[in-house]
Amino acid sequence: MVQEPLPNNPLPRLGRRGFLRHALFAGAASVAVAGCGRSLAGTNAGAGDTLARIKREGAIKVAFANEAPYGFKNTGGDLVGEAPAVAREVFTRMGIPTLEGKLVEFGSLIPALQAGAVDVIAAGMYITPERCGQIAFSEPDYCGKSAFLVRKGNPDGIKTYDDVAKAGIRLGVVGGAIEVTYAEGAGVKNLVSFTDSASGFEGLTANRIDAFSLTSITLRFLLDNREGLDLEVTEPFVPVVDGKPQTGCGGYGFRPADADLLEEFNSHLGDLKDSGDLLEIIEPYGFSKAELPTDQTTKSLCSG
Repeated sequence: MVQEPLPNNPLPRLGRRGFLRHALFAGAASVAVAGCGRSLAGTNAGAGDTLARIKREGAIKVAFANEAPYGFKNTGGDLVGEAPAVAREVFTRMGIPTLEGKLVEFGSLIPALQAGAVDVIAAGMYITPERCGQIAFSEPDYCGKSAFLVRKGNPDGIKTYDDVAKAGIRLGVVGGAIEVTYAEGAGVKNLVSFTDSASGFEGLTANRIDAFSLTSITLRFLLDNREGLDLEVTEPFVPVVDGKPQTGCGGYGFRPADADLLEEFNSHLGDLKDSGDLLEIIEPYGFSKAELPTDQTTKSLCSG
């Protein structure tokens, strides 16, 4: 797999409509965003007493991966996106008003949590059996389908990962993301790995790849906020690996020792779902009722 470097400006270039949308969330709560150049060495208290500490300090360290619309910095440098917005509301209800955003490459999110550099992952991370063996997940707050960002007219005619494998084209993926598993499971050989969604987008426009794979939500959001590009998003689909449809639902990552923190988080997240407030929070980031979980649970997703 070829690894693409992180571009000098990895943030999404936002059109006027996108800028206004994100500005609505820019001051909703106190948020400090740290760059990925900082060490991931843990400085937190030992795992298991996290809940007491964050309530005492009124702040929690939140990892995000700069993938719009899940978690990213807006043009003003504030941490915004679907996952931080939901997390901010939940933690505010828990009496923790400040989210300290930590920018981490997607493939390093779980190691950062395990090392104690952050307290929670808020990056729209899919709940999978492999990841469930490493960290604990909240209940899902959204479900999504896959899609491809391609040039106008979809010249290679791809609709699924099987189509990509047969065409032999260069497919861009985010390193450590579930799309890598989907693509490899379908026999895709020509994978090009990027550090985040914005750099993958740039890779397609610079002709370093022929298609870019992520959730349809991400790709629609990226394209909606960039103007004048000869690109389109294919129809959303559910990937199939070893004959099994792969339902993708995302949640928040915690250390297994922080069971009390996870339990309280899930309680407030459940309240948001039951009241309808969850949809209101995530709609500005391109999510709809169709993306809300129905009968999916962390238990079922972890079991595959």
